[in-house]
Amino acid sequence: MAIVTQFGDPVRVESAPGLHVKHPYPLQSVISLDRRLHILVPPPSELLTLEKRNVVASGYIVWRIADPRRFLQTVFDRTGAESRLGDILFAELGAAFGNAPMSAFVSVTPGQYRAEAILADVTRQYRHVARRDYGIDVVDVGLRRLDFPDQNRLAVFSRMKSERAQMSMKYRSEGEEEGLKIRAASEKARTSILAEAYVRAQKHRGEGEAAAARIYAESLGRGPRFYEFTRSIEAMKKTVDKDTTLVLPVDAELFRLLRDSRAPFARE
Repeated sequence: MAIVTQFGDPVRVESAPGLHVKHPYPLQSVISLDRRLHILVPPPSELLTLEKRNVVASGYIVWRIADPRRFLQTVFDRTGAESRLGDILFAELGAAFGNAPMSAFVSVTPGQYRAEAILADVTRQYRHVARRDYGIDVVDVGLRRLDFPDQNRLAVFSRMKSERAQMSMKYRSEGEEEGLKIRAASEKARTSILAEAYVRAQKHRGEGEAAAARIYAESLGRGPRFYEFTRSIEAMKKTVDKDTTLVLPVDAELFRLLRDSRAPFARE
C-alpha cells in the first residue's frame, strides 16, 4: 500500500492497484508499506512464574499493518513496529507467567497443562493494544522455547529427579500393597479350594473303602476257605523272599499248602 504525505502529514492511502496521481515533490511524497504478514522473533527473556521460579521464554509474533495512517504516525516503519511489539510481548508474557504456575506450561498431569488457553488470552489482549495504539493487526502469538536459566538448571533438574523418585517410590509401594492384597486373596481362594477338594476326596475315599469292604464281605461269604488260602499265600510272600531260609515243622499250615495239592479249599 502507498501513503501520500503532504509536508509529512498522511493525507491519502492508496491500496488498490492502478495509476494514481500526487502533487509534485516536495509538496507531496509517497511512502510504501508492505501489507503482507510479518514474523517477529524477539530475543529470549527471563520471567517469573507464580511460584517465583525463573524461566527463560522465547516467543514469536505474526503481524501485519491494519491502519496505515496510525502505523505511520506512531511507529513509522517495520523496525519501529517490531521494537514496540517486542516490548508489548515481554510485558504480556510476564503478566501471563506471573499469574500461572509452571505446571500450566510444562506438565504431564491431565488438567494442569493449559498453555494454549493462556496464550490465547495473551493474543487477544495483545491484539487489542497493538490495534488501538499502533494500527497493527496481531494475527498470532506463540512460544518457541521455554527453559530454565543456566545457573538454575542443575538445581531444578535435581529437584525434578527427586520429585520423580518420590513419585516412583509411592507408585512402587502402592503396587506392592496391591500385590500383597492380590496374593492374600489368591492364597485364601487356594486354601478354600484345597479344603473343599480334601473334603470331597475324603468322602469319595470313604465311599470307596466302604464299597471295597462290602465286596470283601460278600467274597468272604461266598468262599471263606479260598480267602483263607489267598491270605496265606500273601503272608508267605511277605515272610519269605529269595534271600530267606525258612525252617517249618512238617505239620505247619504253610508247609502243608506247599506239599499237599489236596488242600481243604481244593476239595470244595
